[in-house]
Amino acid sequence: MGAWQYDDVWNDRDMCNLVVHFELIGPDPARLRQFYSRLFGWDAPAGAPVAEQVSQPTEYSFIAPADNAPPAAGGIGGGAGFESHAIFYVGVETVSEVLSTAEELGATVVLPPQRNEGGNVIVAHFRDPAGNLVGIAGPA
Repeated sequence: MGAWQYDDVWNDRDMCNLVVHFELIGPDPARLRQFYSRLFGWDAPAGAPVAEQVSQPTEYSFIAPADNAPPAAGGIGGGAGFESHAIFYVGVETVSEVLSTAEELGATVVLPPQRNEGGNVIVAHFRDPAGNLVGIAGPA
């Protein structure tokens, strides 16, 4: 099977209005690549095509989705006392273990593991070494 292309998404009308991409941008892309490679096993060598207004072209990486990966679900919420933010979640087997590893690799915990009883899921948030807010989610 060939490499995944955005054309695969844009040509599929069922994919309209779904989240199809995320980016983690920071002043030290090599450090971010190493961080996410060690934390999630993401293979993202530098040199992928990118607009110069998004990243230095020689420093941009592309993380292809797994074959037959489903689209991401989303949520809208907040309320009084909540800071505005956008976040994506990475699915993991054990939230507390991955959060601990993230800290060892230089992340800062923003939200320690929280159990969502109604969804039977545990979530946590951290800031990566560049300050990007990232969520992890796993089974309760």
